[in-house]
Amino acid sequence: MDHPSPIHRIRRIRRLAIPSAATALVLALTACTGGVEGKPGAAGVGDKLFPKLGNGGYDVEHYSLALDYDPARNHLTGTVTLTARATQNLSAFNLDFAGMDVGSATVGGKRADANRAGDELTLRPADELKKGAEFNASVSYSGTPKTLTDQDDSHEGWLRTADGALALGEPSGSMAWFPSNNHPSDKATYDIKVTVPQGLRAISNGELKSMSTANGRTTFAWHTGEPMATYLATVVIGKYDIKESKTPSGIPIYTAVDPAAAKDSADVVAKLPEILEWEKVNFGPYPFSSTGVVVAPKGSAEYALETQNRPVIPVDQLDVSTLTHELAHQWFGDSVTPKKWGDMWLNESFATYAEWLWSEDHGGESAQAHFDEQYKKGADDNIWAFPPAAPPSAAHISDEPVYQRGAMVIHQIRKAVGDDAFYDIVQGWAKDHRHANASTDDFTRYVEEKSGHDLTDLWDTWLYGDGKPKSP
Repeated sequence: MDHPSPIHRIRRIRRLAIPSAATALVLALTACTGGVEGKPGAAGVGDKLFPKLGNGGYDVEHYSLALDYDPARNHLTGTVTLTARATQNLSAFNLDFAGMDVGSATVGGKRADANRAGDELTLRPADELKKGAEFNASVSYSGTPKTLTDQDDSHEGWLRTADGALALGEPSGSMAWFPSNNHPSDKATYDIKVTVPQGLRAISNGELKSMSTANGRTTFAWHTGEPMATYLATVVIGKYDIKESKTPSGIPIYTAVDPAAAKDSADVVAKLPEILEWEKVNFGPYPFSSTGVVVAPKGSAEYALETQNRPVIPVDQLDVSTLTHELAHQWFGDSVTPKKWGDMWLNESFATYAEWLWSEDHGGESAQAHFDEQYKKGADDNIWAFPPAAPPSAAHISDEPVYQRGAMVIHQIRKAVGDDAFYDIVQGWAKDHRHANASTDDFTRYVEEKSGHDLTDLWDTWLYGDGKPKSP
């Protein structure tokens, strides 16, 4: 902010000391509105890779969604009510929302003007919002939800299936089915109610609180009490076989399996309690109140996703390694969530390394053998295309350097500090940043502080260095 010269400051004081009639009117109006001099919140949080995602001026604390879906017409009717806190004086603010039609909007119970420009929905409340004020905003909408194409040509958002749909949101797909502050830096709790034709299931995050049927339609009410990023929210609709159980330590398990996938998935799904208990030993206490998995129909999605509490995995991608990977994300990505999308390697490196550790502990190749296998790849291989912590664009956040070379960074840390210190760091990182956001700088600083090692060379070579390192 520019600072006025002393002369300008004196002039301003004099003008305030003897207000003109016009100035007096402005002061009176300001007093009537509680001193608010609001301005619109930013349309984006400044993420280098996704500059249009997220919005400024407020922080969401809770989302309450009421959805009604007709699979035959692929028609969705919804109302989202968000509870938020203004982080500045606000005259207007944005939500990220792709497609469908907005019927009405309110802020603080009063009608708000709603305008669309691309994927930005701008709400202008009847009364401006003061910094620090908590407020509710509701948007009602309907239409055919969109399937979005990412920069890497993969698909997300609302994915239609033979008898229902999957809603997947990494990195931006959640805005295809509800308006939100769609950036991982703004986590919130959720209540999601989904009404579908009787005979279908609607699965979401957290715990199922109620299920009721009337007039041929069933409503499922889900509650997520721990903070969740928008990209981790999900709704899965279809004919699913449901099983509820508990892990040996008492964590509730809710699994939903496409009936056509039941036979092929049974052995892997049965390993979920064992995998989760093993991950607790390695990564520390499980950060959520329930767990599980959704085994989706073959070909229903192009990837598995670590949706909070219960990952969604198409049956043609389900194996023990993938389930281990997605469950590890519950610590790394879901509980400890990146501050920006360029920090995504923090999610994928740990989840990939969890696969290596599971192999090492269960009669497969050691983590060192996995590391060596990756290092043998030629200098022109995609794994060396860019440093893990510096994806060149949004199209590359799911490329090999983020996953495999990211896991190599974790292994190099383990070798540098030794096993005892390594597991203290991993468990401490998950504990100290539980349900929070963290950056790459937060992580490197944490590792050095906890280990007492200066790891500058490791960061420069493996995390930020270009090309294949000269030696492992």
